[in-house]
Amino acid sequence: MKKLIFVCTFFLIPMACLIAGTAFSGALVDERANCNTFSIIAYDPETNEWGIAVASKYLAVGSAVSWAKAGVGAVATQSSVNVLLGNAALELMGKGKSAKETLDELMKEDAGRDIRQVGVIDKNGMIANYTGSKCNPWAGAKAGKNYSCQGNLLTGPEVLDSMAKGFEETKGSLGFRLLFSLAAGEKAGGDKRGKQSAALLVVKPNGGPNSLGDRWLDFRVDDHPNPIDELIRVANLTSRFKAVLKVK
Repeated sequence: MKKLIFVCTFFLIPMACLIAGTAFSGALVDERANCNTFSIIAYDPETNEWGIAVASKYLAVGSAVSWAKAGVGAVATQSSVNVLLGNAALELMGKGKSAKETLDELMKEDAGRDIRQVGVIDKNGMIANYTGSKCNPWAGAKAGKNYSCQGNLLTGPEVLDSMAKGFEETKGSLGFRLLFSLAAGEKAGGDKRGKQSAALLVVKPNGGPNSLGDRWLDFRVDDHPNPIDELIRVANLTSRFKAVLKVK
């Protein structure tokens, strides 16, 4: 009985904290949750898909950084991460706000904006990104038509340059191009601390199993010595992602 009480207490206390913190307040969620990372968000107007790929020396980075909704857009929220920004951004864009209007409103409300990094792409492929003045260097963003790369605690700007080039010059599905971009960023230096996790999320209308929901591709590698390689291996197990990726 004592063991049962302990187990229940162990799970109920953190659950109460989660329930209490569901509304966006602009306050720091967890100062220790530093998603120093590199990511790419993108939109494919031909297939009506939105997606995000991310990698980091951080456990389960996809659980914190990746946010997307079909017909609305995609969001990457990172650095000293405020996960509440993900859903908040999707809600604002779902009400018709542009990527820029959405990001401007959220950063105005967020007291921790100096340590945030956020990338947003809306339903039309328009981009907005923000890098706080106190994000760990090297930090910045690089955007192009229908995509944006952003990162912090990187080896240098060459990481984002390589990601952008990889995305622009690669043919194929959105998921394939996102992973190619991510692998190119890793090859250029990536997260200066090393590597641990990676994730890919692509959404489209009726993209889920049996045409229910919107999650077309949703793969995560939470802890692995070579997370991007493992993410590519896992993605290739589905018939939705028929492309073997190798970056030399």
